[in-house]
Amino acid sequence: MTDTPMNITARLIQEAESEAWDAYVEHHPDGTLYHRYGWKKVIEGAYGHRSFYLVAMAEHPPSRPSVVGVLPLVHMKHFVFGNHLISIPFFDMAGILADSPEAEQALLSAAVDLARNLRARTLELRHRKPLLSFNPTPSRIPEAPFPPSLPGSSHLAVRSHKARMLLELPESSDALMASFKSKLRSQIKRPLKEGLQTKMGGMELLDDFYKTFAVNMRDLGSPVHSKRLIRSVLTEFAPQARLVIVYKDTAPVACALIVGFGRTLENPWASALRRYARLSPNMLLYWSMLAYGCENGYRVFDFGRSTPEEGTYKFKAQWGARPEPLHWHYFSFNGITGEDGLDEKAHFGRAVQYWQKLPVAATKLIGPMIRKHIGL
Repeated sequence: MTDTPMNITARLIQEAESEAWDAYVEHHPDGTLYHRYGWKKVIEGAYGHRSFYLVAMAEHPPSRPSVVGVLPLVHMKHFVFGNHLISIPFFDMAGILADSPEAEQALLSAAVDLARNLRARTLELRHRKPLLSFNPTPSRIPEAPFPPSLPGSSHLAVRSHKARMLLELPESSDALMASFKSKLRSQIKRPLKEGLQTKMGGMELLDDFYKTFAVNMRDLGSPVHSKRLIRSVLTEFAPQARLVIVYKDTAPVACALIVGFGRTLENPWASALRRYARLSPNMLLYWSMLAYGCENGYRVFDFGRSTPEEGTYKFKAQWGARPEPLHWHYFSFNGITGEDGLDEKAHFGRAVQYWQKLPVAATKLIGPMIRKHIGL
């Protein structure tokens, strides 16, 4: 699709090359769970979005070409929600992985060409770190024209308004518990004293997970992901993908999905029912995930993204998690600046109020049809 002077080419990957893709991701120091090729199958299978997985190849005559970069992209097109190319939707990060600025530039140019061909309104790349080949000084929403090698009147905006919350894990859960302040330890023990118990497993817990997840999403005023998506994640990333459920007697009151990648244990989704809040099931839920991480060789727990100083940020910080700012790069193709969509709450505030009044059964039916088109 795109050539660079260093004889690096970027093109669409073939299905037969998926193992080479994953091998590159696993060995790259910035590779993440969300770069894995399996997400292509999960998102296409559950939601039907077209995906375009770009690979940068370097020629080394007379040896075979080698992978020097990857970029997973998902096309989300809807007459209401817009036309966007994202790496990748629903999760905190993916974006470009590359061995050099030249490989990065090849992938970025290919992605811009693809976005233009798809008539996308924006190209959105969610990175852990700023781009190598173009790095404006970060601020809330800096704006700059494209680099000279990306022609056109489009603009780039970099948003660092969200942060991952990461906790380094010791080699045992006992050591982790001992590191906590007495107040936190007592908060963890409270749900145990109330008789709450935890189960960890796989597909056999899916019904209890989704029952809890759907109620919590309704209470938050947010459309719920489809059960099919959760099932696909459990299938594609087994045995590293696990469900964690907290029970009061036989009733599920909190739930989470965790997926391991390398030394990091990711937690893409977690929920706790509001009517059981006085029993603190969320404290037992998170402790169970952290203990599992310690005892299974993980050295970092990723609580997921939060907005600094908001409630979820403070909740995660009390466990000792440290923030790592995310760098979301937005390339616009119609003159619209990165300020668009900055205040998500203002856009969805009224819809949230209406959604919270719906029966859970209705949200399970309607929610996934809406949620599949929301990239956040």
